[in-house]
Order: sequence, then C-alpha cells, then structure tokens
Amino acid sequence: MKELENIEAKMNWHWRDTMRTIRFMGFDARVAFLVPVWLVYLRWSTIILSFLVFYTFKFLENKGLTFPAALRALRCWVLGRARPGQIGVNAHKFIDYG
Repeated sequence: MKELENIEAKMNWHWRDTMRTIRFMGFDARVAFLVPVWLVYLRWSTIILSFLVFYTFKFLENKGLTFPAALRALRCWVLGRARPGQIGVNAHKFIDYG
C-alpha cells in the first residue's frame, strides 16, 4: 500500500514542487560545494570545516530556517529596526515576509 502511495505521489507532481529545497545525502544541497573541496584539498582542516558547515545547516533546518532565510534573519538581527537608507516619509515598519 505504501509503495502505491509513493508511485501516485511521483505521478502527481506539480509545478509548486520545483521550489522545494534540493537534498544531498540528507542535507541541503548547498553544502555539496564542499565535496570538490574535499577531493582537491583533503586535509584535516577541510574535514573539520566541512563538518562545521554540515552541522550549521542541520542546526538551521532544525530551527525551521533555510539558508537564505537564516541570512535574512541574521541581517535583521545585525541591523536592527533602524532603516537608515530611507527618508523619514518613506520609512515604513519593517516586516520580513521571507
């Protein structure tokens, strides 16, 4: 029964599925850039750096954030509520819809 549901799910794809995060070995596919780095420069420093990046992505996923959303949250945290790039008339309250 479970196999039938999987087959139906594969046959019933939709365009909205194209926005889903691509996975690579259980992680966000953006960490795949480290694989060629491993192949070219296999040292303890790259292994440690890679595991730090892997677990940073895993931590963000556990918090419910994708990498771009985490960067936006970091930017909001660093800059705060002040928006100096806009004059007082055009300055609206900041709302992060992303």
